Amino acid sequence: MVYFQLTRGERYVIGRRRATGKSLREIGRCLGRSVSTISREVQRNRCPHDGRYRVDKAHSRAMSKRSSTRKKSQFSEQEWLGMQTLLRRKWSPQQISGRRRLCGTRPISHETIYRHVRRDRRVGGELWRHLRVMSKVGRKKRGSPATRGRLVGKRHISERPASVQGRRHFGHFEGDTVIGSDGRHCILTLVERKTRYLVIKKLSARTKEQASAALHEAIAELNGRVKTITLDNGTEFHGYQDVEQRSGIRFYFATPYHSWERGTNENTNGLIRQYLPKGSCMRHITQADCDHIAKELNSRPRELLGFNTPAEMLRRS
Repeated sequence: MVYFQLTRGERYVIGRRRATGKSLREIGRCLGRSVSTISREVQRNRCPHDGRYRVDKAHSRAMSKRSSTRKKSQFSEQEWLGMQTLLRRKWSPQQISGRRRLCGTRPISHETIYRHVRRDRRVGGELWRHLRVMSKVGRKKRGSPATRGRLVGKRHISERPASVQGRRHFGHFEGDTVIGSDGRHCILTLVERKTRYLVIKKLSARTKEQASAALHEAIAELNGRVKTITLDNGTEFHGYQDVEQRSGIRFYFATPYHSWERGTNENTNGLIRQYLPKGSCMRHITQADCDHIAKELNSRPRELLGFNTPAEMLRRS
């Protein structure tokens, strides 16, 4: 039987359900996991000083344990040299792995060979140049269930009123985060579907606390004109219920891996990349910089708006 490690999203479900008094059996049924899996997770990764289960600390503790228990390479330098020779002969990692199994040699997975090639590349090696395709880490396999941003109770985009899809009324926004090259500093973008009016907020970390605070701030600035927000499935938006309760705004979530369901936001993020190119670090980007970029784009004429600007369309709404 194949076992899959608990994800951060599942740990958020465990934390929220425990906070509402749900039993471990009910939580397991909700996640499609055995009650023993949920019990072990809570026992192993709860905070030792007070016994409480805190999601972020539990996930960090689990990742640390997993990293420390990984086995060191069982292959000698001579064996790696032999596999490198085959790579230079244009053999794929799958071919090397399969041939070793066929010949009764010590087996090795193709993923292990890919990891070796990536490590070699990071230190300036050339092995990767001999591969026809360099596999991507973490790519979602075809047919596998969507696990990104799983959180019980999220309102799916299909529940959104038809008038939102038709862009007939002002006040319906789409949101996402755009990450910088350091993997930490990023921006939150909110764009209105009818007018394309944009708000940008700087985040120093891609966390639900910072994203929720930025959403509160953006909603306050728009002074009661926000009716709905449709978001991406990133875990940074798992604090949406607090924002929803305090503001009365209804949140919806697109289908995982269906970025086209938030096409307005995706297109706008592409425009923002003219100012913040891919690969650039956002560490030194300030809120003033974000406001300047938003002002520039809100003052840019759009063909789909009859060459009016988003700011002009906002004033007329």
